Amino acid sequence: MQIAGMSALVVGGTGGLGEATVRRLHAAGAQVVAADVNDEKGRSLETELGIRYVHTDATDEKSVTAAVTAAETTGPLRIVVDVHGGPASGGRLVGRDGSPLDLDGFRTTIEYYLTAVFNVIRLGAAAIARQDPLDDGGGRGVVVTTASIAAFEGQTGQLPYAAAKGGVASMTLVAARDLSPLGIRVVTVAPGTVNTPAYGKAGEQLEAYWAPQVPFPRRMGRAAEYAALVQHLCENDYLNGEVVRLDGALRFPPK
Repeated sequence: MQIAGMSALVVGGTGGLGEATVRRLHAAGAQVVAADVNDEKGRSLETELGIRYVHTDATDEKSVTAAVTAAETTGPLRIVVDVHGGPASGGRLVGRDGSPLDLDGFRTTIEYYLTAVFNVIRLGAAAIARQDPLDDGGGRGVVVTTASIAAFEGQTGQLPYAAAKGGVASMTLVAARDLSPLGIRVVTVAPGTVNTPAYGKAGEQLEAYWAPQVPFPRRMGRAAEYAALVQHLCENDYLNGEVVRLDGALRFPPK
């Protein structure tokens, strides 16, 4: 699929991975709509790149619908990328004091990191399905979601987050099968440790901790590498129903 001239919606478009994706797709010629809750950063990207920013809560149906509608007005919507964040709880299942892990925190993490992804997939896919097929093969577009390698080897204290990201990974093949009659592909990226500007000075400490644990290259990932992979996933029509790890062969240790 050619990206140039197509409309692309990036949910979470003002975060580290999201901004890199917005820039990459914009440079490839897409009409990009960045959807997120950081209005200051969103307006800045809007001014700098000439893209469109829409304040969007990924957990809310009306909010995501409005973002999808905005993307449809800029051109044929073929690309939906979901890389939004949100609050995440953590802690051991049973603490040292014998108390069980907080249920409300678990529910909140699932709401933001799993249910909201489902919300974006279903609404984004419905919009892509309204577009005409691109070719005789019947392809219409692609949805790219974001999991984490925590989905496969979550660390001690990561149970809510690992459960949510595991759910995202598990939805991938089923969603691809569900949407195959419509010519819509679904692919998920599972990043390892990625050093983004959001960490600020703490990024140096994280780099020092994680870099020696990554087999090769011995460093944390970069947001630009995530964005480059997203572009490839959009352009390669035979990538479908797959979870692609982006981690330098890192496997999380227990803690």
